[in-house]
Formats: sequence, C-alpha cells, structure tokens
Amino acid sequence: MTSTSEPVRLEDWVRDIPDFPQKGVLFKDITPLLQDPKAFHIALDRLAAHYAGAGIEAVVGVESRGFIFGAPLAYLLNCGFVPVRKFGKLPSNTVSVEYALEYGTNVVELHTDAIKPGQRVLIVDDLLATGGTVSASIELVEKMGGHIAGIAFLVELGFLKGRDRLEGHDVFALIQY
Repeated sequence: MTSTSEPVRLEDWVRDIPDFPQKGVLFKDITPLLQDPKAFHIALDRLAAHYAGAGIEAVVGVESRGFIFGAPLAYLLNCGFVPVRKFGKLPSNTVSVEYALEYGTNVVELHTDAIKPGQRVLIVDDLLATGGTVSASIELVEKMGGHIAGIAFLVELGFLKGRDRLEGHDVFALIQY
C-alpha cells in the first residue's frame, strides 16, 4: 500500500492466483480491491471522472461482476442501471444474443424496455479478457437502438487482445496487464 501522499496504484490491490480456474491460468483476483473501502472508492471515482460530462444516460452492467461496478457508477453519473443477465434470469420480456465461448456457447439477455433508441449507454464489466461477453452486450444494446458511448473495465488483460473485438468503440480500463 502506498502512503496517503502518493497516488494509489489500484494494481497493488489485485492479487495473482496461479492455476485458477485451471492449471496454467494466472487469475487476476480483484476481491482485495473490493474489500478495501479506500481502493474501491478510488476505482469508482476514477471511472466516474473519466465519463463525467459524457452525457451517459444509462450504465449497463454485465453479469455478474459488472454489477459491482456498474450500479454505483450509475449512481455517481446520475443515471439508471441496466443489468445484462445470463439466459433465464430476467423476469420480463427480453432480447437475447448467443455468443461463442472457448468450448460451446452462452446467451445473455436484456429487458426489451431497458434501453431507449438513441440513449447514450456506458457498458461496464470488471475485466476485459477476450471480449466475448462484452461484444454480446454491445449487440444487445444496439439491437435496442442504444448508442454505445463507452465501455469501461477495472482490469484489461491486453495479451488476450479483447480490445481488438471492440474496435470502433471508446474502451477504457483503469488497470492494464
């Protein structure tokens, strides 16, 4: 931890867990950052500062850790929060997108009344890896007529080249590896 007179390095609050969830993977665990009130507050403030004045009208949080950052960020940006959920988790009418995983596919959904045509939307998730889930979230928002004003992450794993799948969008990450 740095002293109070030095800027806080958020990466100091992310720990490496080797061989999780499988052998050969170095997992970036953000729970220490979430558990520390100062680090969590600073992360949210930095995200909010980046998008202040951008006219964000809704924050879309990607299940499930995108909810952790998305809901308080929507509060800080004075706009609504919209969850993108896995298939079958939303109670009302939905629009869905199927996307490819390393082995198989997954489906994410959005309520059909969650995004209004032309609405400026910020998509938020905890980590950008390959970009599959966030690409599906972009497709959902665009199906509803929303305008992607930005895509924000706490952590980006640059070596997995997920940003390449998001070409043409404003992508911002607080921590990059």
